[in-house]
Amino acid sequence: MAAFKNKDNGIWYVQFRYTDWKGERQQKLKRGFATKREALEWEREFLMEKQADVNMTFESFVALYEKDIKPKLQLNIWLTKESIIKKKILPYFAKRKLSEITAKDIMRWQNEIREMTDWHGKPLSKTHLKTVHNQLSAIFNHAARFYGLNLNPARQAGNMGAEERKGCCSGPGRSTPNFLRP
Repeated sequence: MAAFKNKDNGIWYVQFRYTDWKGERQQKLKRGFATKREALEWEREFLMEKQADVNMTFESFVALYEKDIKPKLQLNIWLTKESIIKKKILPYFAKRKLSEITAKDIMRWQNEIREMTDWHGKPLSKTHLKTVHNQLSAIFNHAARFYGLNLNPARQAGNMGAEERKGCCSGPGRSTPNFLRP
C-alpha cells in the first residue's frame, strides 16, 4: 500500500495491483486525493471490496449489495430500497465496519427510527417500521449468505413494527368474527 504525490500539482494518487474475481492480475490507478491519508483509505476500501472482506465499512458493503441485487429487481423496487437505505440506514451505519455492528447497535438504531415522524408530524406506521427493518436485515442476510458474515445482528435484535392486517376482518366498518376474538 503506497500513495504518491504528483510534484507538479501536489495531488496524491494510488497505484497498485490486485487479483480480480476471475483470478487475473489487474492494475489500478486512482488520482485526485488531497492528502496521503485519503489516498490510502480509498485503496484499503477498494481492496476490501474486491476481496469481499466483512471488515469493510457498511457503506462500502451497501455499494457491493447494490451491484449484486439491483440487476435482479424492477427499477421501482430498487428505488424504494435505495431511498430507505439512504435516508434511514446509511446515516447511522455508513462509517462502521460491517463485522463490528452488533445487535445492541441495531436496537439503538430501532429506537431512533421509532422516534421519527412523517411529513405531518405523525409517528411512522408499524408497516413502514417493519419495511425499514426488513431492508437492513436483507443487507445483513446478503453479507452472511455470500460474504462470510458470521451472523445477522438485525435478526438477533428482532423486528420492529408489524404488518397491518389486510383481509376479511380489518378495516373501517368491519367487525372481528367471534372465533378471532380473545
